[in-house]
Amino acid sequence: MNFVDPSQRLREMTRLLIRKLGLLERGGAICCGITLTQCHAIIETGRKQQISVNELAELLNLDKSTVSRTVDQLVNNGTMLREADPEDRRFVKLKLTDKGEELFKSIEQRMEVYFSEILNAVPEGKREQVIESLQIFADALKNTKCC
Repeated sequence: MNFVDPSQRLREMTRLLIRKLGLLERGGAICCGITLTQCHAIIETGRKQQISVNELAELLNLDKSTVSRTVDQLVNNGTMLREADPEDRRFVKLKLTDKGEELFKSIEQRMEVYFSEILNAVPEGKREQVIESLQIFADALKNTKCC
């Protein structure tokens, strides 16, 4: 299909990008045997070392109840720990277990290889342009609401 309108082209390119990255397979075991939401929760928790459910919900752009269910699953499978904040027992901090740390490192390593291969497939003179364009796109997404 030929799209004349730039917003239609952007929509189609975004749709293709989502498909190619496998982001449509919501609940499936697509990321190291866990769901994508669990994968992202592990990554954000691993990067921060310790995070609250509210912070995690904000980072993942998900409602608190969805994040709580995701955390429940990760706690039950031994990947994540919930600890009451010693300064304010109303707040719960999330941390990765040793098993969670291993999984986090494995995910990070796999993603580094995957995205290095993608970047290497982009012509060398265009790599920074692609990264800069994606940053501009991500910033525009932050500032725009859908529906």
